[in-house]
Amino acid sequence: MAKTEIRMTGSGGQGVIMGTIILAEAAYEDGKQVVQCQAYGPEARGGSSKAETIVSDDRIHYTKIKYPDLLLSLTQESLDKFKDAVKESTIFVVDSDIEVPEEIMKAHKVYSLPILDSARNVIKNKMSANIISCGAVNELTHVATQEALEAAVLNHVPKGTGDSNLAALRLGAQLIKEYK
Repeated sequence: MAKTEIRMTGSGGQGVIMGTIILAEAAYEDGKQVVQCQAYGPEARGGSSKAETIVSDDRIHYTKIKYPDLLLSLTQESLDKFKDAVKESTIFVVDSDIEVPEEIMKAHKVYSLPILDSARNVIKNKMSANIISCGAVNELTHVATQEALEAAVLNHVPKGTGDSNLAALRLGAQLIKEYK
């Protein structure tokens, strides 16, 4: 892995910012160079939000993402807003309730996963969608080891929720493995 640029998007409150923080922390603990940035403000109250992480084996000289290697979208609004700022090789990971335009389906690898449904009905906590997303994103990008990713999750979730959040993380990876 030379450099991987990840953009996670969704609605304010879905935890995409925390998701990128967890990915960045895990990669850092594995000895990689990382940058994490986020956009919030009016987005924090339910509008479209985005957060980004750059992970590299080498020093990161430019800290902005113009065209991500991977775009994750948890809402239709966020996909619609960010779908055009991609490159030919960008991988899309979207919640299965999102309608992905045909031109994206034809031009990109798209993983349509039941992220929000799995958070509600499998993990039984809708707030775990970002952790499921982290598991899926890491399974595709391998920016961090599983051990570092699990430690980062445990550093950022409320006490007493570790087991369910680790189950959510593993579920995200499993969704990708089953999709392939």
